[in-house]
Amino acid sequence: MIEVSNLVKKYGDFTAVQGISFNVAKGEILGLLGPNGAGKSTTMKILSAFMPASSGSVKVAGFDVFDEPFEVKKRVGYLPETPPLYQEMRVRDYIEYVADLKHLEKARRKERVDFVIDRCGLKENERRIIGTMSKGFKQRVGIAQALVHDPEVVILDEPTVGLDPVQIVEIRNLIKDLAGNHTVILSTHILPEVVMTCDKVVLINHGKVMVDDTVGALTRGGTGDTLEQAYLKIVTGESRVHTHV
Repeated sequence: MIEVSNLVKKYGDFTAVQGISFNVAKGEILGLLGPNGAGKSTTMKILSAFMPASSGSVKVAGFDVFDEPFEVKKRVGYLPETPPLYQEMRVRDYIEYVADLKHLEKARRKERVDFVIDRCGLKENERRIIGTMSKGFKQRVGIAQALVHDPEVVILDEPTVGLDPVQIVEIRNLIKDLAGNHTVILSTHILPEVVMTCDKVVLINHGKVMVDDTVGALTRGGTGDTLEQAYLKIVTGESRVHTHV
């Protein structure tokens, strides 16, 4: 579903993403894990056709992000770290507005808006003004807008940052429910987020892939580091590459 090959992003003399490569299978939840400043958000912006890369190749559902960005955007739902919400709008009005922006056919619009409002646990709050809601509910609205056009791929950048423990569990469960019907990429710097939610993990640091394997294999450790050990080495400055082919 997603193929990333030798992806590079430069900002002047600074290289934020240094030739990373990974694949994500259809229906899989991938955790893009790394400390702050590792290059996660930059990578996700490129995958969602929000930002151009300097070089490399990215395909989403068979479409090239650089040559066919509009086709990619039709198939991707994107939630940036700060949800793109209009605080003065009511929940339903906002989601209907996003459905219109994404050119959802009128025949399906009400059905999809009703579906994502229910799926994201917003039914009792659909008439509330977004600015009056808690951060957890705002995150739900952000996820709802990413899902309203029924995308094949859902990209979520730090979806649980700033939430309380109950809200974190609720958002994790919502993300896990998306698997199968959607391919999900979840960016986070929180290790338990990946262990509790994802099928596969790509661990990056300083814009480079350090680990690419299934969460199950990395949790067991085998002959190599566990995911916890690998991440600890990166955080403390001692790291090595561990990939599964």
